[in-house]
Amino acid sequence: MIRLAPWRRQPGAKFSARLGIAAVAVALLVAGCGANGETKVSTAPNPSFIKPGTLTVCTAPPYAPFEFRQSGEIVGFDIDLVNEVAKALGVKTAIENKHFNDIDSGKVLNQNECDVAIAALTITGDRARVVDFSSPYFTAAQAMVVKRGSGITSLDDLSGDRIGVQKGSTGEVYVTDHAPRGAEVVPFTSADQIDAALDSGDVDAAVYDDTVVADVLDHYPDFEQAGRFPTGEQYGMAVKKNSSVDLLRVINRVLAQNPPGSKGYDTIYNRWFGAKSS
Repeated sequence: MIRLAPWRRQPGAKFSARLGIAAVAVALLVAGCGANGETKVSTAPNPSFIKPGTLTVCTAPPYAPFEFRQSGEIVGFDIDLVNEVAKALGVKTAIENKHFNDIDSGKVLNQNECDVAIAALTITGDRARVVDFSSPYFTAAQAMVVKRGSGITSLDDLSGDRIGVQKGSTGEVYVTDHAPRGAEVVPFTSADQIDAALDSGDVDAAVYDDTVVADVLDHYPDFEQAGRFPTGEQYGMAVKKNSSVDLLRVINRVLAQNPPGSKGYDTIYNRWFGAKSS
């Protein structure tokens, strides 16, 4: 996964639908309602929280439209989704801004800095050794962006060139495994740094999750997509390893309730992507 600059989205604006996103299992409703009409889950799972009455959530903006700052608040697709988990639990949500590497490594969860992490985090075997993942909620691929007129149409054209990626991301893994001999893979801490490097010519190409490329192109008209790599990766929420079974049960229940194309799913999807799930 890759990150985007927080200033890119204006309040009320919709994101482009040029995403090629596969179906995702997102749930915004769960069975049972309280007296005030708020959706609740069964009391059978009894998760504990770092702060009583609060689901502390770690995320890593900027990565529009999944998590980014808008009017001083962290918002986005992931945030709306995890807020539904908190509603199901009957608790409030506290969003914590963390470095992606600290989420990727499991540090923020295993050191009890948060109850759950959601950051367009691809489920991988290496990550699953340090955190426990929910069921998948989004499917993505990787895509390459270059400057218009560069003549670059594939990774094979980048021998001797520099390719920008986010450090610790699945994009870095893919490019490292597939770049031609002589290409230099250049890791950056955040995607806005990658954008700036491509814009200035410090790198010749950049690889992002395809879910955010449309936003890159909207804000850099002289960029173009030069390739898409169907890696079949899936995003999941993450919890502390071997310690959050009850919380994971509730998350998975929320994710299982409404499939793509449902009213609840389309509401959150349309808010951030401007296109229906089906």
